[in-house]
Parts: sequence; structure tokens; C-alpha cells
Amino acid sequence: VQLQAFGGGLAQAGGYLRLSCAASGSMSSINSMGWYRQAPGKQRELVAVIVSYSTNYADSVLGRFTISRDNAKNKVYLQMNSLKPEDTAVYYCNVKPSWPAGDYWGQGTQVTVSS
Repeated sequence: VQLQAFGGGLAQAGGYLRLSCAASGSMSSINSMGWYRQAPGKQRELVAVIVSYSTNYADSVLGRFTISRDNAKNKVYLQMNSLKPEDTAVYYCNVKPSWPAGDYWGQGTQVTVSS
């Protein structure tokens, strides 16, 4: 299973970015798709996850970020609005297929928000 993430970059506070991640390779249906982030000197944290069509968000992004998925294309998206400097981090996509079992990670994409 390989993941390729796109869409990171530089944005101003209050702006927006859209991340996308495509999963490829031999796998069955994907149970969970999500986004995590890691800021310098901090642990990786969950940003948002979508299981089937049920979503869960970190409190810090609730109301600003929206996660969605396209099952036919094995893609997951993260629409990030009202960005804040504290959203600056490397963002990683994650999938958990039914088979092969396990956690699979993308390569990470840098998001930088300037004040």
C-alpha cells in the first residue's frame, strides 16, 4: 500500500489550503482514512479521521477543517479553512485497510501558515 499526499504549501493566517492523499496498491476496502500532523518539537497528533462516513476531529480544528473521502478513487481530502499559525506542521495521511491489515502512512506534506 502506497500513499501520496499533495497540496501543502504556504498560506496566510485566515487563508485556506486543501490536502489530498491517494492510496494505491493491492488492498481491500479501506476502513479508516485520516490526517495527522507533527509540528517541530511536538508529537504527531490526530487532526481528523473518517471511518465509513463518520468523522472525528481534533478540538483545535473543529469547525475549520473538513475531512472527506472518495472510496472509488481511494482518496482522502482535508479542506483547511481559517488557517492559524499554530496549524503549521507536516501533515501525514493515514489509511487502515481491511487487508493487508495495518497502518499505512504518506510521506508528509509541509503546511506553513504565516501571521
